[in-house]
Formats: sequence, C-alpha cells, structure tokens
Amino acid sequence: MGVLKRFEQRLEGLVNGTFAKVFKSEVQPVEIAGALQRECDNNASIWNRDRTVVPNDFIVELSTPDYERLSPYSGQLGDELSGMVRDYAKQQRYTFMGPIKVHLEKAEDLDTGLYRVRSRTLASSTSQDRPGGQAAAARATGGPPQAGGHVAPPMPSSPPPGAAPAARTGAPGAGPQPYAQTRRWIEINGTRHQISRPTLVLGRSTDADVRIDDPGVSRRHCEIRVGTPPTVQDLGSTNGIVVDGQHTTRASLRDGSRIVVGSTTIVYRQAEG
Repeated sequence: MGVLKRFEQRLEGLVNGTFAKVFKSEVQPVEIAGALQRECDNNASIWNRDRTVVPNDFIVELSTPDYERLSPYSGQLGDELSGMVRDYAKQQRYTFMGPIKVHLEKAEDLDTGLYRVRSRTLASSTSQDRPGGQAAAARATGGPPQAGGHVAPPMPSSPPPGAAPAARTGAPGAGPQPYAQTRRWIEINGTRHQISRPTLVLGRSTDADVRIDDPGVSRRHCEIRVGTPPTVQDLGSTNGIVVDGQHTTRASLRDGSRIVVGSTTIVYRQAEG
C-alpha cells in the first residue's frame, strides 16, 4: 500500500470523523501530502553515494478560508503529515538533518483552493533523525500558489555560506564531492520509481519493469528511453498514450512531463545530482 493511501486511511479515523466536515474545503489534506512528497523530491541533495538529504521543516500556506477551516486541527494534521513525510523518506531512502515539522500558515494573497509549500533544511544537534552528526544551515524553497494539488516544482535556491552542500564547489577542505549525475524517476499515484537502466517498460504484465494495475493499460504498454532527450514510446498498446495533453506514439520528455496510459497518470522527473 502506498504512503499516501495509508495517510488517507489514518486520517479517516481521526477524531471520529470530525475531519470529514472540515475537509470539505477546497484544499484536501491528501493534496498537501502529495505536495510535501514532491517538495522532498525537488529539493533532495545528494551528499554521497549513501546519503540524500531532504528538507525537514515545511510551511504550508493556505488561503484565509482554508486556513480557518483547518487551523483548529493544525496540531493533529501537522503530526499526521510529518509522519507521512517520514514514511515517504524511509521508502525513498532519504535522510533528515533534524526533526520533521509541518506548519500551517495563512497567506492573504491566496484564494480559496490555492496553497503554497515552502521548505527548509534545519539542523538539530539533538535529533535522532540527524544523519552522521553533520551540520547544515537552513535552506528555504518555495513555489508559486497552485490549485487542485498540482504544485509546481519550487524555484531552486542556493544554500548560504557554510552550508554542507557547498562541498559541490570543490573548494579545498570541502570534503568528499557529491556525485554529479542526472537522476531520473517517474511518479505514479504518489509512488516513486527510479529509472536506473537505458529503457523502462511500463504495463499491466508482471514482466514489465513497472507494473500498472489498470484495465486500460496493455501488458506492455509503453517504454521510457533514456537519451538526449529522453523519450517515451508506445509499444503497440490498445489505448495509446497521451503526453502533455497530446495523443502520440512517441514523444520527448522533460522534467514534469505527464504521460497518461489508461486512467493512470505518470509524471516523468529528472534532476541534476
């Protein structure tokens, strides 16, 4: 069972259904949960072969109506969202520099249904989540307001002087250099699948590299090929593929490209490590 699905099930049992009325607001907690996952993915920092550090302090900005509906339960909701982030990080083998916290804040410039997620990496000398005793300065990121759960990747920001990721610059005494490489993966229903080979076959068959349990998906539906640029190729499926809103048999991919097969949406992601 996926991390987001488990989060939804836990949420349903909170406060004997009290949340059911509150969550009729435009912004749904599962949308926020998905945005936090993407915030981790978009701001993951590879320190070495065995350690990828992600933000641990998150601020979710909401419109005034949505904030007023959710703020009375912000403590419990923050705890549940923090637990979801921890579960997702464990699944993706991410690590944190300090304890995970999720805060709700009101933003006067947002309309109902819009939200914005900001994050930063905060070090803590006492947190058991802190990997290897390393120290890091805070790094904040933030994206434009979005609706319906489609949160755009935040604008990249550079860590301030003294932040450990500055080892990328290769300055004397900076320590081991992180591996510079392009990381590629796809996201399906909140689950991340790494692309670690030249081709990745998606389909309903158990022989596919990534199995998609969808009656509208063929046994070997399509194939993602790593190249310059990366591409997706239909493999003679019954229902074809739609890439960024266009029906096609073959298309180039960019970070954030959306591939629809059957009733399933696949998001292609890539980032320089």
